[in-house]
Amino acid sequence: MFEKVKKNFGFGCMRLPMKGKEVDYPEFCAMTDEFLNSGFNYFDTAHGYLGGLSETAIRDCVVARYPREAFTLTDKLTENFFHREEEIRPFFESQLKACGVEYFDFYLMHAQNAHNYKKYKRCRAYEIAFELKKEGKIRHVGLSFHDKADVLDMILTENPEVEVVQIQFNYADYDNRSIQSRLCYEVCRKHNKPVIVMEPVKGGTLVRLPAAADEILRGLHGGSNASYAIRFAAGFEGIFMVLSGMSNLAQMRDNLSFMSDFKPLDERERAAILNVRAVLSSEDFIPCTACRYCTDGCPKKIPIPDLFACMNQKKLYKDWNSDVYYDNFTREGGRASECIACGKCESSCPQHLEIRSLLRKVAKQFE
Repeated sequence: MFEKVKKNFGFGCMRLPMKGKEVDYPEFCAMTDEFLNSGFNYFDTAHGYLGGLSETAIRDCVVARYPREAFTLTDKLTENFFHREEEIRPFFESQLKACGVEYFDFYLMHAQNAHNYKKYKRCRAYEIAFELKKEGKIRHVGLSFHDKADVLDMILTENPEVEVVQIQFNYADYDNRSIQSRLCYEVCRKHNKPVIVMEPVKGGTLVRLPAAADEILRGLHGGSNASYAIRFAAGFEGIFMVLSGMSNLAQMRDNLSFMSDFKPLDERERAAILNVRAVLSSEDFIPCTACRYCTDGCPKKIPIPDLFACMNQKKLYKDWNSDVYYDNFTREGGRASECIACGKCESSCPQHLEIRSLLRKVAKQFE
């Protein structure tokens, strides 16, 4: 169905290498070269990633340096960038221009949930995407999803022509009651939709494991923590693509080392993953993936993922470093106590976190 896609591992471009507030082009170019030279060719972006810098970095480091047939590019229609039907096409054209391409291989209705899906319906977003496909500007139309399984079932029932679905899928969230990775995967299988996996290492959480969990995986005397998480996700039937948001060449090389000759987890590794899940479920960490969707509309400019990271590090190491970093993040404002409880962050959180309540706990800890 997707003949141009060479392998089942993709470069997620939401967490690119950075130098200050700019993408580190030499590092990204080196990562791109290694990725493509290893036989992989799938790149995933969205206009909101890195404040628009992800798209232009792909233009400069991928599109300008390789022929169009050498790579597969996915972009997305994000709800923050359109309000009326007539705004969708101009926004889409601006994305083509930002990326420097004449078409997208995949175009996804971004971060669908029960609330924003109503807006996409009202603005005929799905219909317009398929019109663009007929015009040759999109090869395949899909959606990415952050909600309960029954909502996904409803969307796919109403839009049977959707060709692919991107879901959050990892071993920590497999049976999570909010994220419902397993149940969403089963809905995709029910509708016979190929699955793209996002957050296989849960924003790095499944790399930076608590000591007890880390020891379990080290006891396997095999690969990195990332390798077990990504191989877990890639091993399920119907998984078309697993994305990894790699931020440096070392992460790229590690990922390529086990995905170039992919092997699913064996019985011993699956048992270890179950034990790691048991450890994680006993820990009281904030399961934030640092996607930063919550910060876009925050009227107080609170760096919510950074403050949650400080809280998690404080619980893990119980030292003074987290206090120093908290002060660094909030030196010019944006302290947890400045939250006005407007709720904008919670409505955009893919993890369905009770952010307002969590910020009160962060304030109590650090302020």
